[in-house]
Amino acid sequence: MPAVGEAAPDFELLNQYGEPVRLSELRGRNVVLVFFPFAFSGICTGELCEIRDNLALFEDADAVVLGISVDSKFAQRAYAEKEGYAFDLLADFWPHGAVAGQYGVFDPGSGMARRGTFIIDAGGIVRYVVVNPRGQARDFAGYRAALAGLAGN
Repeated sequence: MPAVGEAAPDFELLNQYGEPVRLSELRGRNVVLVFFPFAFSGICTGELCEIRDNLALFEDADAVVLGISVDSKFAQRAYAEKEGYAFDLLADFWPHGAVAGQYGVFDPGSGMARRGTFIIDAGGIVRYVVVNPRGQARDFAGYRAALAGLAGN
């Protein structure tokens, strides 16, 4: 798992529209990686809807939000359309959970990503990491504090 102060591992995944998204191509902007277990699940939906409803907080911090799960791009697209997400959902579908594995949040026993959040600054350095236990939603206040801290970097 990349630690605070380390370079974020680069990756490329397809978004819900089948378009490639490469982390290194987002340099110059802050990036919030939100790993979640599965599309359409209760806690995940609540967390992503909270981001959707507070997207201005991320935009004000010049932060790109990328939701990542092991679901296919087709499931991600249906999920994004149903919930009205205006940010990319990335499919870590094949090789199954490879990016979640790079970030230390893949659970091979269940085949899903754990609830991990990585906030990466414009230079590609990890500035915030939190991984929640299974079944426990992330505290949105953590996003606010971490994004506010980016202004000082």
